Amino acid sequence: MKSTQRPAAAGGFTLIEVLVALMIMSVMAVMAWQGVDGIIRAREGSQQRLDQMLRLQSVMGQWEADLSEMIDTRTNIPPYAFDGGSLRLTRRGPDGVQVVVWSLRAGTWMRWASRPVTRIQQLQDTWEQAQRLLGNEPGQLRVLTGVTEWQLYCMRGGNKSNAQSSGCVIGSAPAAGASAPSGGFDPPDGLTMVLGFGEGSGLSGHLTRDVRIKP
Repeated sequence: MKSTQRPAAAGGFTLIEVLVALMIMSVMAVMAWQGVDGIIRAREGSQQRLDQMLRLQSVMGQWEADLSEMIDTRTNIPPYAFDGGSLRLTRRGPDGVQVVVWSLRAGTWMRWASRPVTRIQQLQDTWEQAQRLLGNEPGQLRVLTGVTEWQLYCMRGGNKSNAQSSGCVIGSAPAAGASAPSGGFDPPDGLTMVLGFGEGSGLSGHLTRDVRIKP
């Protein structure tokens, strides 16, 4: 009598097993992508902050260079003048004297520098031109954006006062009993700048920078 045996089931995965496996692989792929995306975003954020700090350092370096090269031309033009929104100053250059203007316009801190001049009349014309800047002139540089506040103070004899006050105006007469420099101006010991940062700057809080004025 012949015995009958059922053939062994063919090897393989059922449809349910395949679907489960695909689901698991999909979840793992999503988790892996989220991890990679997080790493990329963190790296981009770190690079952006580094770029912002490098730019800020570069701008502060230019600010300090302008103040350190500020010069009394011994004319009727003061070494600097601050009106609350713009700072005009005269600085020495390799080919003459430049007029430099730092200004805050609609949340953007800007810098403009004239061509070097060597004659008094040229300097007077350039100084007057610097009073009429609109912010769109050739040579205007947008150095920082998102600036919400700009304050300037001068240090004189250990005291700090607003750069617009009479005690800090370079062209003002010296105190009674004090002698004025040969150029007729009484420069402060130094200037203190305070910048406030807001949305769009990539920075936060306030930055204070002190610069000593050369006698």
